[in-house]
Amino acid sequence: MKKLAQLLVLALSTTLVALAAAPTAQVQSAKQAKLAAQAAEKRLKDADLWVTRTLAKMTLDEKIGQLIFTSFNAAYMSTDGDEFERLRHLVRDLKVGGIHVFGSAEALPQVMLNPVWGGGPASRKGDPYAAATTLNRLQSESAIPLLTSGDFEGGAAYILNGATRLPRAMVIGATGDEQMAFKAGVVAATEARAVGVNIDFYPVVDVNNNARNPIINLRSFGEDPAFVSKMAVAYIKGIQSTGALATAKHFPGHGDTNVDTHLGLAVITHPRERLDQVELVPFKAAIAAGVDAVMSSHIVLPSLDPTPGIPATLSRPILTGLLRNELKFNGLIFTDSMTMDAISKMFSHDKAAAMAVNAGVDFVLHSPDDDAAFRGIKAAVAAGEISESQINASVERILRSKARLGLHLNRQVDVAAIADRFGTRAHAQIAQEINDRGLTLIKDERTQVPLAASREANVLYLSVLDYASGWREGIPSRTIVPELKKRWPNLTSVEVTDRTTASEYELIRALTRRADAVVAGVFVRIASFSGRMDLSQPQIALLDSVAAQNKPFVTVCFGNPYTATFLPKLPAVLLGYEFSDFTERAAAKALAGEIPIGGRLPISLPGMFPAGHGLTRAAK
Repeated sequence: MKKLAQLLVLALSTTLVALAAAPTAQVQSAKQAKLAAQAAEKRLKDADLWVTRTLAKMTLDEKIGQLIFTSFNAAYMSTDGDEFERLRHLVRDLKVGGIHVFGSAEALPQVMLNPVWGGGPASRKGDPYAAATTLNRLQSESAIPLLTSGDFEGGAAYILNGATRLPRAMVIGATGDEQMAFKAGVVAATEARAVGVNIDFYPVVDVNNNARNPIINLRSFGEDPAFVSKMAVAYIKGIQSTGALATAKHFPGHGDTNVDTHLGLAVITHPRERLDQVELVPFKAAIAAGVDAVMSSHIVLPSLDPTPGIPATLSRPILTGLLRNELKFNGLIFTDSMTMDAISKMFSHDKAAAMAVNAGVDFVLHSPDDDAAFRGIKAAVAAGEISESQINASVERILRSKARLGLHLNRQVDVAAIADRFGTRAHAQIAQEINDRGLTLIKDERTQVPLAASREANVLYLSVLDYASGWREGIPSRTIVPELKKRWPNLTSVEVTDRTTASEYELIRALTRRADAVVAGVFVRIASFSGRMDLSQPQIALLDSVAAQNKPFVTVCFGNPYTATFLPKLPAVLLGYEFSDFTERAAAKALAGEIPIGGRLPISLPGMFPAGHGLTRAAK
């Protein structure tokens, strides 16, 4: 009894102490919150003061320089070299406002020594340390901190080696899960910031409703405006959660074109009512969600600007009238790359830059000649074609973006920390999960998915490539072949390209007849400056001949999902949408029945299946 009384006294005293402490804890918490709010308010005031003071002391030339957004390749460059000297000139003398990070490039001869290579430069991925150290060096050279950007559409690994190769938008769309979009945005921006890049030119918010679109395609979340809006906003919020800036592109909508604007000028003839119902919907959603930047498109829209041959990038009615005034967008407006043929082949570099600024852009991105772009803008201001007040408004927006990123306080990236945030296992797990969940089984007429073949079966794998050259992402099938071989040791693999000869086709047909089961990995790219998005007729005939053999046969489409529409005779088709090790690994696991299949088409396949279609398979 005495012990019970002691316990009661102890409990009561503990309760009284807790009750007495509670107000103190609440007071301390309130004080901390107040101090945090005061600190945040001071940071905002300091940033505002920096913007005001910086803008006040800038000359007109310095302001014009801020509108130029130049670029470099993420490869080693000596300080005592032509390329760094070019960049130093642009930063010191022209006082450019930002710099875009590309991968790398390998010079190839215009006279084709080997027809596989083709002419012109070959695109390669860049080095993250080269990107970070070059940005640090250029930031040190610049009087005003530089904004930095990257086309990290498939994560930083889309441009830089060693990063996490995230799937592009259509895979994420196939999952139907906004959380996947948010996570992808977080990973992409985290790795971008690790190397000093603070603007991701993503997401693509174009509504891809044209099966023959050679440039948007799997870069879009899908064909339904409301669905694209939902997924894009989630991706934007993921990017912004890291402190980076997100970009909605390509305004006012590039989804219903059949021309690659890297190669020519596209025209969308839809009336304004249709644009309001489809193309503009995701942009309105992105603006309402607070997207930081919008990138223009090099397409002509007569219903928005009747001036013949004037693309949106150079159109004041579209960029100022519609985007700024009507849609109330107050963030940064970027041009798309000014090197693209839709601009560079139609207008001189100086005139194109002046027209873009006059239209309402804040940044002239990747001009073929930054000095000419500067001269063109300056001449237009001197001629009264562009008001100095408009220049001031753009520069103020630019400076505020830099201050919001804290670049006025610290513009350098910690190179030593890159390895801790770049290409981590945690990020890889997210990429794999998205790819696993995005796989979409559209056909399985013989119920052969998972692959109806024993471990001892002789399995033939056909790696069917649209064309042999230009595989910047690495060798196709480099992951699915060893992954399939783990599960079916008696695997034989053969590559079929646009260069496969007639005699080789006969040999391959003989192999298909001897195999117990066949898997085809079909790789059809959507690539800038390509304009190609099909297989050859001999390749289609080969696949059709395998389908006629009535044996286990599954085709996995990597890349263009519309490929399935010109392969109607195939009995089982699985869409992976992407090119990556993660996508190929996901396909191998699905074929072996190790993961469920549950993706849904984010686009319709004309003549075959509507958006939302997808067969479900449970894991074994």
